[in-house]
Amino acid sequence: MIDWSRAKELHEEVGAEDFSEVVEIFLEEVEGVIEKLRFPDLATLEQDLHFLKGSALNLGFRQFSRLCQEGERRSAQGEAKDVDTVAIIASYENSKEEFLRDMSSQL
Repeated sequence: MIDWSRAKELHEEVGAEDFSEVVEIFLEEVEGVIEKLRFPDLATLEQDLHFLKGSALNLGFRQFSRLCQEGERRSAQGEAKDVDTVAIIASYENSKEEFLRDMSSQL
């Protein structure tokens, strides 16, 4: 679920001290958009998923990013109503849990 090599790369790029702040900002920003997905606005869904996809890639949330990418693609094709936002939210929550649980042992 987590691309630990990407997370390690970011950890090395910003340093241990700033990495914690990056993670905190990531979680705050992503969770704000995740809340929007609970009752999605189909007019902004593509943009929301694009933001989530990019944010997820930066921190190594691989599976979550893939689901966002697929949802973004479907939205762009006029199929926003068919995007499984419940699965996207669940993937984020599972990824977040794994990341926070294993971060200290993986980095």
